[in-house]
Amino acid sequence: MKLHDGIDERLRSFIEAQHIFFVATAPLSSDGHVNLSPKGLEGTFAVLGEHSVAYLDLTGSGSETVAHLRENGRITVMFCAFEGPPNIVRLHGRGRYVALDDVEFDSYRGLFAEHSGTRGVVVIDVERVSDSCGYAVPLMDHQGDRDLLTRWADNRGDERLATYRTTRNARSIDGLPALAPPTVPVAD
Repeated sequence: MKLHDGIDERLRSFIEAQHIFFVATAPLSSDGHVNLSPKGLEGTFAVLGEHSVAYLDLTGSGSETVAHLRENGRITVMFCAFEGPPNIVRLHGRGRYVALDDVEFDSYRGLFAEHSGTRGVVVIDVERVSDSCGYAVPLMDHQGDRDLLTRWADNRGDERLATYRTTRNARSIDGLPALAPPTVPVAD
């Protein structure tokens, strides 16, 4: 394993070439569930600088990452080379959640491709960057992104997605608060 001062151009190129990444978070409670989520889809991850990254959070069946970030901020993102030379890159840091209805969301929107079902952005201040060999990671061919999540979100539309988030993504499996109901701007 090698530690790096930050995300240099070589690491940035590696990160941006990967089709999938994994996000790990955990609650503070020792009996809480550790969460590990695979993420993907073209245009959902951005390197913001040597010590900052962000990814687009899409509506899904859970909201563990959001709940854990709101509770304690700890997060690790991992990239594995499934094609080409072996390599694993880990980014350890502190993350925060920027919800779709947050004023700050617009400052990140242009960094990502349009995806149905977007519910926010996870922004991470990277405190530790490392890479390792990845010799045991299998070689696999990327055939393309699945369109199931996109079709699922498209079929629901904005109103039904908002209801889904309010009813299904409000709390983590351990009962921690995750996604709050959308705020409605107050007219002046």
